[in-house]
Amino acid sequence: MNDDLNPAVPDASPAAVAEPATASALPARGAARLWWLALTVLAAISVASLALAWKSDQRGASLEQELVRRQQDGAAKIAEARMLAKQAQEQTSESAAKVALLEVRVAEVAVQRGQLEDLIQSLSRSRDENVLTDIDAAIRVALQQTAITGSAEPLVATLKQSDERLARYKQPRLEGVRRAIARDLDRVKATSVADISSLSIKLDEAIRMVDELPLVSVAETRKDAASRDAKVAPAPAPSRFASAAPAASTTAVWSGKVGDAWGAVTERIWNEARSLVRVTRIEHPDAMLLAPEQSFFVRENLKLRLLNARLALLSRQFDTAQGDLQVAQAGLDRYFDRGSRRTVLASELIRQVVGQARQVGVPRPDDTLAALTTATAGR
Repeated sequence: MNDDLNPAVPDASPAAVAEPATASALPARGAARLWWLALTVLAAISVASLALAWKSDQRGASLEQELVRRQQDGAAKIAEARMLAKQAQEQTSESAAKVALLEVRVAEVAVQRGQLEDLIQSLSRSRDENVLTDIDAAIRVALQQTAITGSAEPLVATLKQSDERLARYKQPRLEGVRRAIARDLDRVKATSVADISSLSIKLDEAIRMVDELPLVSVAETRKDAASRDAKVAPAPAPSRFASAAPAASTTAVWSGKVGDAWGAVTERIWNEARSLVRVTRIEHPDAMLLAPEQSFFVRENLKLRLLNARLALLSRQFDTAQGDLQVAQAGLDRYFDRGSRRTVLASELIRQVVGQARQVGVPRPDDTLAALTTATAGR
């Protein structure tokens, strides 16, 4: 125990000397290993620190770039916002100017509205009088048109329009005027006025037929009523297989042919001889004395009479038209064949025109005019 505690006492034996040397070498090796381990750990820590520092530097650089980009974007947005703010300010100024102008216009419109209301009120007080005056003037103009044209259509149309116009106002004091218009409208519609257009068409048709009418003094060419039904049939060709016909049958065939030919010649001669003589009843003998070259002038004279009657109808001169139509009817009965169907048709057309070409006066709407005068006077 004491020996172990006292190192100064050396051991005299060689084994004792070798054991302390080995024991001192072991701690030295352990210390070297610790030193190298510490250096390795320190190197690893340094590398890790360097790596962390590099990453931190890269991250800082990226953050710096992001900050720069965002700063640039912010600057662009700020510039855009300033431009928009400037535009908004300009628009606000323009809007303020427009609002001021609109306020001025609204004030002007308010003044004009007040003036218009005053004008409408002044017009509404005399509206009924103006309507009655317009209706009276329209009816008088329609009377003039009716007198010029001879047709009742202008007066009928004016009365209808006046009734519809009064119906829109629904004024009790105008009901009397509407009743008067209804009475006059019924009387005017009941009037039968000559249709000038249809009469003119009938006269044109009669004028067209004048050139086709047969004259009494000129014999009209007569045609056969119908062609003969019986015709001579050709004799059938004898068959080579049949026996020869006897002589008696051949003679009968030839005699039949000769009889048919003789009958045809006789009938033709009789028709020609009958056409040479014509029996006609003539009430005016002087019509037969009309020369053939004068028939042209007779037809032209009849055309002129009908044309004069047509012009007189268009001019509403019914008395002149009646005189020309009567002369034309007399000439038609005197010089033309009344047994012809075309003459009968032309004469019937002229008679229809004579019967319808009458002067019919359109009644005046006196009740309506009187009612308008009374309503205008306020009684």
